[in-house]
Amino acid sequence: MEANESQRVVAFQLQFDKPTVSQTTIAEWNPEKDLLAMVTEDSKLLLHRFNWQRLWTTSPGKCITSICWRPDGKAIAVGLEDGTISLHDVENGKLLRSMKFHCVSVICLNWVEDRKKLMDGDRCNSTYEDRTARFFPPAPRFPQTPGLVQGDSSSFMDENDDSFRELFDSSHQQLDILCSGDKDGNIYFNIFGIFPIGKVNIHDIAFRSPLVENHASYQLMDASICKMALSSDICHIMVLCSGVLTEIGSEASDTSESHLQGFHSLVLDCSIFQERKNELHQVARQASNAEHLFEVIRKSIDVMSKQWSDAMHMYHEKFNTLSTLIVDHGLDSSPQEEFLSLLGGARTSPPVHQFLVTSLGEAGLKRVGKAVSGAGKELQKIVLDHLQPAAEMIAFRMGELRGLSKWRARYKGIGLEESLIDDATEKAGMLLVQIERFIRILSSVVQQFSNFFNWLLKCVKVLMSEPSDQLLPFSSELVIIFLKFLYDQDPIGTLLQDTKLLNIEVDSETMQRVAELAYFGGFLDSEYLKRTLATEFQQLESCLKKALEMPLATVSRRILCKDVLPLFPVSPTLVKPFPASVSYYQEAFNGTTCERLTDYTSFMVPDDFFPNMINCIGITRGLIHDLDYVKSGHNTLEVALLSIPDGYHCVDLSLYKEEQIVLLLNDVSMASEGSENACMMITQTADLTFVPISRSSVFLSWNLHKLQDFVTFLQLENEKVREISHSVVAPLAVSASRGVACVFAAKKRALVYILEEDEDEDEATDSE
Repeated sequence: MEANESQRVVAFQLQFDKPTVSQTTIAEWNPEKDLLAMVTEDSKLLLHRFNWQRLWTTSPGKCITSICWRPDGKAIAVGLEDGTISLHDVENGKLLRSMKFHCVSVICLNWVEDRKKLMDGDRCNSTYEDRTARFFPPAPRFPQTPGLVQGDSSSFMDENDDSFRELFDSSHQQLDILCSGDKDGNIYFNIFGIFPIGKVNIHDIAFRSPLVENHASYQLMDASICKMALSSDICHIMVLCSGVLTEIGSEASDTSESHLQGFHSLVLDCSIFQERKNELHQVARQASNAEHLFEVIRKSIDVMSKQWSDAMHMYHEKFNTLSTLIVDHGLDSSPQEEFLSLLGGARTSPPVHQFLVTSLGEAGLKRVGKAVSGAGKELQKIVLDHLQPAAEMIAFRMGELRGLSKWRARYKGIGLEESLIDDATEKAGMLLVQIERFIRILSSVVQQFSNFFNWLLKCVKVLMSEPSDQLLPFSSELVIIFLKFLYDQDPIGTLLQDTKLLNIEVDSETMQRVAELAYFGGFLDSEYLKRTLATEFQQLESCLKKALEMPLATVSRRILCKDVLPLFPVSPTLVKPFPASVSYYQEAFNGTTCERLTDYTSFMVPDDFFPNMINCIGITRGLIHDLDYVKSGHNTLEVALLSIPDGYHCVDLSLYKEEQIVLLLNDVSMASEGSENACMMITQTADLTFVPISRSSVFLSWNLHKLQDFVTFLQLENEKVREISHSVVAPLAVSASRGVACVFAAKKRALVYILEEDEDEDEATDSE
């Protein structure tokens, strides 16, 4: 026996065995690079190289419930318990985008790229390379202005950081869709990971089986999503969920004959993505780019508002002292009246003299003037470098969306409503007008502040009997205008406020001219000049959001339940997760050379409900096509059962390439002796006995019990098995593209194995 054991080839080379700081709850390999992302039990996201060198660590501050790599491996999506999905850069872990589509915990994520390329330019659905995204303005930082309190710029993208633009430049991407499912049964579909294009709730989807004679409809109640996988042709999504499958309108709704409490495999038909992928790609490209530009404008307004409010705070803090001095001296006048009296040549009043010479002084006046002037320059720079270019690019994007909406034959079918896009396009034009007005007002206000401070500086020099010949000149008329309109008012701050209750005063003659322009192609909404810049931006954002809700609703209605397969009963009180995996393989159909995608679903069958099938793994395949052929007498749905040897327990499993299954087993027979052992193995699905399942006319029934005579018993001595001298825990992280697996031990260790054997090593082993 010992001789036989020594002659056995050790499968799967152990690359390394490393300790971990804390237990790992989720792990997934990068699809393009030798990188492993792991989530620890304290919800830290770690990224390691294949040699276990740690690249970065990030902590979102909330419990991480799921992760998923973008198909090109350049970004990772992270699902949180509060429903947030955050996207991080693979290079440094930097947060690229945070989105809140869900209201509860995001249980699973799946990011798939369409394997079929978009139609070439010589076809009717033409595409073109859009290079305008290369000129997107970056989001601004908090400028370092002398005299102002520095802001925290940690939440803003660095001015020279182009990572977001490079990663999400959708003009150079294939169509990819990020699917996210939460514990309440909601599934969202997001193109490029950021643009929502579809949503369904599995509770709201009714399914009518053509196999049932009474054509009854069925619905899932109290369902919770466990796993899901979108096919690479983006036509189907397999959803594994636990819940109650119920016949709608059944009089015996409380009997076991009318509902099944258990684990179900759900097939959703989302072929709308494939049928309309060119249209969806075009809309998503424009909308996602506009969304990025909205972020630029939002941050620009926030930065400008803070910069200007800091400068105005310093100005009012200094000049409010004059009002106090006037009251203390018993005078019944305002600061403006006192300054006008001084400007007119009257004798300086005691409070003004005390304010200019003692309270303010030359140094204080220069400090305030420098702060206001610096803030004005920074605002002008932000407007010219960030705000205005972003608004112009948004107007360009809206123009393209408007052109698409007018192509009703193609884009009406996905819900692109022409009237709503026209409204948003008009708002984009209004925003450009608002920015032009803001530039003019900002320039005028800064000039008048500067003129007022020049005059005050001369007054201070005169009062202190110092020479004033070298001072900058000033205009008395501008001083009067400043004291009347700007001394205690803030038009710049007003324009940066987002409030619907605030109306900017516009003279009646201007309003009349604006209304008349509507007859000659001007804006239909003639009240836009009464709104602030920030309010106009919010209205634009709201209009575009409303316009894009129509495609979301239209596409969502086209996502239908195609089939449901009850797998096995589950107790409502069962909260412990069990191993399951979903994948797709390209297979020949009916012995022909034609290939099609076939779904494979593997799961651990609970021992409680099938006494004749203890410690078994179930594998189903062909569910997505079953109803397409069942009427013609063909069955594509097949099921196999694999029995795990006594003494072993399946910890986790993963579907691997070429229709293989990787199993992670704990040796429970040795646990009583104090020994902790486990093993990992690969089994071929081709070696299993797949039995066609005839769908019963009674839809609400379990089918696995029919296979108790077709169970395939796993023989470890006949399989590729790697023994592990540790007790192992989930998850099992397997990479089909890299041919590696990472196993986590219960005693906080990580073991990485090479699943693909080197041909040279095999030949050497055979020769020995």
